Amino acid sequence: MPQRRSARADHTPAGNLEEARLQSVLGYQLAQATIVTNGVFTAHAGKPFGLRPVEYTVLTLIAENPGGSLARLARALAVTAPNITVMVDRLEARGLVAREQNAEDRRSQVLHTTAKGADLVRKATDRILAAERVALPLTAGEHAMLLELLHKVACARPGRPEAGKS
Repeated sequence: MPQRRSARADHTPAGNLEEARLQSVLGYQLAQATIVTNGVFTAHAGKPFGLRPVEYTVLTLIAENPGGSLARLARALAVTAPNITVMVDRLEARGLVAREQNAEDRRSQVLHTTAKGADLVRKATDRILAAERVALPLTAGEHAMLLELLHKVACARPGRPEAGKS
């Protein structure tokens, strides 16, 4: 695969503006990278499957953690219980997620993907990963390193047991 040339290191990726002071601001660089990754998601999973990024995330987490609760999902995504309920309601209305009463605690519900939901997660993830390989000018090693570093940053969230550990 041919390596793409990078833009000048001291200029914005688009618009050719000076950004020297922003070069070392992680939040800025993440925001700029998000423009690219959101475009990939929208073109290859969002539009084809009628999913917003948060819906894909929620659906994938439910698929990978069957039997989990709304509260656990809300904690994982740092959103309120009412917000996660609205998201799950949408997925349930599309026939992608099912709720069942928890056998151990009848006051709570557990979440599972339906066969349709599991199939959608598999197809969407395959398309996203394939599109990222083509769209992003990263070697396999760089891609793995970036994922590891971003996960490390995400794990620094306040309230996480791993926060602050190296």
